[in-house]
Amino acid sequence: MAATKKGALKRGRWIVHLDESGFSQRPSVVRTWAPRGQTPVHKSAFNWKRLSAIGALGVAPDLMRVRVFVSLRPGSVDQQAVVSFLRSLRRHLRVPVLLVWDRLGAHIGRATREYLASQRHWLEVEWLPPYAPELNPVEYLWSHLNRTDLANYAPDDLHALEAQVKRSSRRVRRRDDLPLAFLKHSGLYPELSKVLCETQ
Repeated sequence: MAATKKGALKRGRWIVHLDESGFSQRPSVVRTWAPRGQTPVHKSAFNWKRLSAIGALGVAPDLMRVRVFVSLRPGSVDQQAVVSFLRSLRRHLRVPVLLVWDRLGAHIGRATREYLASQRHWLEVEWLPPYAPELNPVEYLWSHLNRTDLANYAPDDLHALEAQVKRSSRRVRRRDDLPLAFLKHSGLYPELSKVLCETQ
């Protein structure tokens, strides 16, 4: 993996890490503040629903720029959703890309494989090792969203949930240090320690 990453950066390719997740109307409950003697109470929908998300972190060859991409949709993530996300990614990144992801069913299905085969002029794929989610920096993006803006947040419907996720994603995009920190914590970019020091 390290050799592939270095080769891609030397050839001027952007490295894109991709992952899927889900957000629910039932909130992630974390410790919070309340007046003494008043226990915080969370109210959530009885028939709660989920919102699926596809996210990506795009790393520039100079390691100085990281772009954050998040796409939301009701229901589960299937091959059609993955291909649609990759098409949108191409519109935003008109450069050669090394795509790094796991072997989720939607990533190895026939429709996805056919699309990848037709995009070899700009898109190269590298597979993560099995059972190693900690190597995917997008996992740290999901964790950050759930521990901050989405913590203890119980929306009335999926529209409110989608709006909150979008607001939180935009906040991450506006900060240079957070996406770099997600990459560093994956262990795939030890050279980012110096870059993070310069951005702080």
